[in-house]
Formats: sequence, structure tokens, C-alpha cells
Amino acid sequence: MTTDSNDKRIFASEFRPARWLRNRHAQTFFPRMPWAWRRRLNLNREVLELPDGDVTAVDWVVDAHDTPSTAPLLVILHGLEGSADSIYVRMMMQAAADRRWRCCVLHFRDCGDYRNRLPRRYHAGETNDMHFFIERLHKRGQFGSIVAAGYSLGGNVLLKYLGEMGSDTLLQAAVAVSVPLNLHKCSEALNTGFSKLYQKYLLKRMKAAIARKFDPHTAAFDWQRAMSATTFADFDDAVTAPLHGFENKDDYYDRCSSVHFLKDIQTPTLIINSLDDPFMTPDVIPDASRLSEHVSLEVSESGGHVGFIEGGTPWRPRYYLPRRLMGFLEPFAA
Repeated sequence: MTTDSNDKRIFASEFRPARWLRNRHAQTFFPRMPWAWRRRLNLNREVLELPDGDVTAVDWVVDAHDTPSTAPLLVILHGLEGSADSIYVRMMMQAAADRRWRCCVLHFRDCGDYRNRLPRRYHAGETNDMHFFIERLHKRGQFGSIVAAGYSLGGNVLLKYLGEMGSDTLLQAAVAVSVPLNLHKCSEALNTGFSKLYQKYLLKRMKAAIARKFDPHTAAFDWQRAMSATTFADFDDAVTAPLHGFENKDDYYDRCSSVHFLKDIQTPTLIINSLDDPFMTPDVIPDASRLSEHVSLEVSESGGHVGFIEGGTPWRPRYYLPRRLMGFLEPFAA
């Protein structure tokens, strides 16, 4: 990463890890623990019929009786194999509810507890569903300003969408956290050292997901290659690419890495990534020359992957992200 000292598009984060949680793996693991965030909001499920005949789910935070119809709306995109039940999503939903905003989680296809119809799932560059949903919200005409937050893979989708849309998006502002900006480099990072454990865990979940949806006779991909994949690159080459119309995993990574779309973003956007993220390496951070004037990239020395626990105690942790993300979005949601 190189940048002009006078260029404010890339800047150091004010985040400092809790004294009792400085290790990058501890920062990554801790928010996934059941006790890390116990609060849950009531949700209403909307089945979203998509233009290609498929379906996905949108979970809406149940409106408080005094929430005005013109309140801002926050749309959240979860990470790989995530859902509205992911703790980082629940924290952000709570932050929106505390401000009397409307809030929803747009699930990627076949994620959470909802199954889609078509013989496909989701990937890091699938922006059509986001585009359709935002347009649909606008046609309803019952919301105030619309803003969005994306985490990890969801952050990559959000940034790619913003770059593709340019000035035509209806989003007023966006935030993205722990984004795998370069899918090639992130795939390599997850196949080294301790990070292999994350890869192994996620691959197990991804294989279970495709086994739930397909079998050796109905799969539109090489079943044996898929089930024997030991790396993300292997899995993406065997499953993600053929299932979603890419030539191979390199074609998929080339076309869907959000770093290629940052220059075209015309919406005020904040990206927060940490240099110690075990899902990537520091060289994922791009030069300022690759960012549009509307994009700010906050780089933290620590924080892990969607961690960023800044204080409190192990029993009552204090999280940096909800406060920081909402602080960025609020001026654009008036």
C-alpha cells in the first residue's frame, strides 16, 4: 500500500483492541461465541421472488410502533455462509433499531434457514439480487434514505454493486467491513498457517450446503472434485465457477474482486479492513489511486476478521464497529 501523505482516502483507524483480546485470532473467534452478543430482535420473514424465477429471504426487524414510515432504512449483507442470525449482523440491527431506523437483512441465495429453487447458490460477485431489491424498495416508496452495510463476502458484493451502478444507485451511503478486495490473494492467505483452520471449517459448511441441495446425480458440477476439495481455490474451481457461469476459479476471481470496481463508486463509502485479518494479507489493501474520491479506506493495525472488540470485559465486551459504522452513515440518512 502506497499513498500520498496528503491523500485522505486511506487513513489509519482509531481502533485499539481490548487489552484482554489483542491476538488477531482471538479477535476473530470471540464475536462468534454464543455469549458475545445475547440480544435478539424480533424479525419478520419476507420471501423475495427474483426475476429469474428463484427466491431468497429478507428478514425485517419488526417495527416499533412509533417508527415513522420515512425513517432511514439500513440494508445489511452478511458474509460467507452467514445470515440474519450472525452476531455481527445482530449487532448492526440493534444499532439501527436504537436509532429508530428500519432495518433488513438481504440473504444470499440458499443461506440461513431458507432454500432457493434453482440449481445454484451465491458467490462474491452476485450483484443482481442487490440491484433488484434496491429498485423494488424504491418502487414501494415507503422509506426514507436507504443505506447499506456489507460484511466480508457481503462487503465485496456491496462494493462491486456500487462500482457497477456508479451514480445510478439509490443508496445514499455504504459501509463495508473486512472485505476480501482481491479474491486471488485472499484465497492464497487462507491456505497458509493457522488460517487453514478457518478454511477447513468453512469448506465443511459449504460442502454440507451443496450436499443438502444436490447429490452426485443432480449436481451441475464434478461431485467428486467438490467433495474432495481441500482449499477454497479447489472448491471455487469445482463448484462456484461452473455453477454460476464462470470459466474457472481464476475467471471468477478476476471478474468479481471488488478492488476492480472501487474507482467507479460514486456513493459515499467507508471500508474498514485490518492488517492482521487472518482471511487476507496486508497487500490486499490497494493504493489510493485505485479508489474514487467517494471512497474512504480505514486501515487498522488489528481487529482480526469482523472482530474489532475495543474494550469492556469478556462478559460485557464493547464493540467498535456498530458505533463507527452508524457514525459514518447517519449524516447521509437524514
